[in-house]
Amino acid sequence: MARNIIVIGSGAAGMTAASTAKEKDPSANITVFTEDEDIAYSPCAIPWGIEGKSAWNDIVMHTPEFYEKERGIRVHTRTRVESVDDSAKTIVAGGETYPYDSLVIATGGRVFVPPIDGADLGNVFIVRTVRNGKDIQAALNGAEKVVIGGAGVIGLELAVSLKEMGKDVTVVEMMDQVIPRIADKDMADVIQADLEKLGIKFIMKAPIQSVNGEGKVSSVTAAGVEYPCDVMIFATGIRANLDIPKALGFDIGVLGALVVSPTLQPYKRGRMVPDIYVAGDLVQCESAIMPGATMSQLGSTAVKQGRVAGNNAAGAEKMLFGAVASPWVSVIANRQIAGTGLSRGLASWYGIDVVEGKSKGSTRARYYPGGTEMVVKVLADKTTHRIIGAQIIAGEEATGRIDWLTAAAVSGMTAEDFLFRSENAYCPPTSMVRDPVIAAVENLCINLKQ
Repeated sequence: MARNIIVIGSGAAGMTAASTAKEKDPSANITVFTEDEDIAYSPCAIPWGIEGKSAWNDIVMHTPEFYEKERGIRVHTRTRVESVDDSAKTIVAGGETYPYDSLVIATGGRVFVPPIDGADLGNVFIVRTVRNGKDIQAALNGAEKVVIGGAGVIGLELAVSLKEMGKDVTVVEMMDQVIPRIADKDMADVIQADLEKLGIKFIMKAPIQSVNGEGKVSSVTAAGVEYPCDVMIFATGIRANLDIPKALGFDIGVLGALVVSPTLQPYKRGRMVPDIYVAGDLVQCESAIMPGATMSQLGSTAVKQGRVAGNNAAGAEKMLFGAVASPWVSVIANRQIAGTGLSRGLASWYGIDVVEGKSKGSTRARYYPGGTEMVVKVLADKTTHRIIGAQIIAGEEATGRIDWLTAAAVSGMTAEDFLFRSENAYCPPTSMVRDPVIAAVENLCINLKQ
């Protein structure tokens, strides 16, 4: 008898789980339920969709019709899963009951909107779905002033897109730096200065206190000051969507997300739940850098978890999901910024005394045209000399280098080991003969001796 596999959620984790399960068990009946109207798209692309750099149809990778015709996967859009009975192994969705042999919960996360007055006014938006993007795009017609709440990566990418559309953009951030938590202030300040040169205004250390207006937004109050606007957008971070896990009594971790086994199974009162797997933004991960919990709400992590969850839901030989360093990269205006492992702030949370090394070089040989400045920063534990994180700012070629440093950090390599073992490829159009990464670790080793 064919296995019934149900997936709740149609983002990167959910659709990857569904496709992987079908790949592992072609005879399985696989059904996906989602409240969204679009599936299989990247929220990271929404700022460019709003600006018009990418067509909305291009952002959506595949339609429900594609999945049914090409992969034999049934997708129910605009359909809420009302309940899950893990004893009877059934779900209720759209008023109908569906049995399952395996269940994957990939309900993702929700944009955190602070509990303040006026957050439900007209022309106040979040950035999470294609529908959000389309609604923002429509509201921008005739709008002049936009306030963005939150200076994380998505908030900054959105600020650049709106500025390029000719809008007056103000970013309000409660912390003292942009890209808080995952980037160090000295690196983040470079990005903020770039955006200020474009005319984007920043209000730092200013929690949003209220959204004001009659019917629709007319201003935002932050740290006691009122900022007029026609559109307000919350880009204030993602919180795990735990509605279904909480209803089922699953164990929640210290970071407000699901505690899972390496097979991506949740726990209920300390016991692993059979036949249910979870993936994506609602999962609490283990850090690959230091023992302890971390969050990794990245598309790359969601896809990796989706493959593990889908494989295991299909009954294939068990796959395991390991600890994470969470490498990330973003293109903001004319620069790339990337990071991996722990920032100084996160290292402090773990109680680590940090030493850093830094270098400045070029993305190409100095005499080869088109090169841009590259700044590399590498962090190490002062006691063990182990590389625990890194950040890069460059006009190009940041991704490969941050992946290189991720491999070093995950392997437990010390700064001295890195210099002994590492080599870099060299070609004038792609690199310097002595890569800035090598130079940064050399500087780190000098500083570790002091």
